[in-house]
Amino acid sequence: MEPVPIVGATGALGFGLALRFAKADVPVVIGSRRPDAAAESAEKLRERVPGAQVDGLENTEAVTRGPIIVLSVPFRAQSENLTNLKTALQPDQILVDATVPLAAAVSGKATRLLGVPQGSAAQQAQEMVPDGVEVVSALHTVSAPVLNDLDHELDEDVLIAGDRRATKARVAELIARVPGLRPVNAGTLETARLIEGLTPLLISVNARYKTHAGVKLTGLPDELW
Repeated sequence: MEPVPIVGATGALGFGLALRFAKADVPVVIGSRRPDAAAESAEKLRERVPGAQVDGLENTEAVTRGPIIVLSVPFRAQSENLTNLKTALQPDQILVDATVPLAAAVSGKATRLLGVPQGSAAQQAQEMVPDGVEVVSALHTVSAPVLNDLDHELDEDVLIAGDRRATKARVAELIARVPGLRPVNAGTLETARLIEGLTPLLISVNARYKTHAGVKLTGLPDELW
């Protein structure tokens, strides 16, 4: 299987995703603005998952290593990262955007969502990536602490939004490699604004119940893709 580059994998969510993919025998490339930080995180991952196939590289090099790239950065860093990656991203690549426009990006509350002129962080990403790169919105409701705790068994859904079913199916196949994650087709990229809004909702719920709840939909058929 081709590697999965994760831009922002030195952060809690990105590193948690890298851990879970690596444990599922998916090769991972940890991306960071600083090559030394990427290499350090890759070494930490190898300590957690012995035998993991993982490299740590500067972001612009990392994104050249695989067809499906995960962008896992705070909203305040999304635009800067995508600007820096414009010459590195190539047509036919897929960018999985996990960005959430939380008000915390401007010193506001993490339980509030910022308005994005394009409609959502994912739609902003689609405007910024080079022609031929498709953006898929996903991975907004999985908890970073839960992902980082490999003893915790996952059992939740991942809502996926994008404009082409075939592209979403490729992302779904990747996400489904992680035991306990069930990818669900949530509609076109326009739906991303609704999915992104679930994150501040979960932050609010989790703060009240002192937990790390995710999302699980009921009544779905056994075959989703």
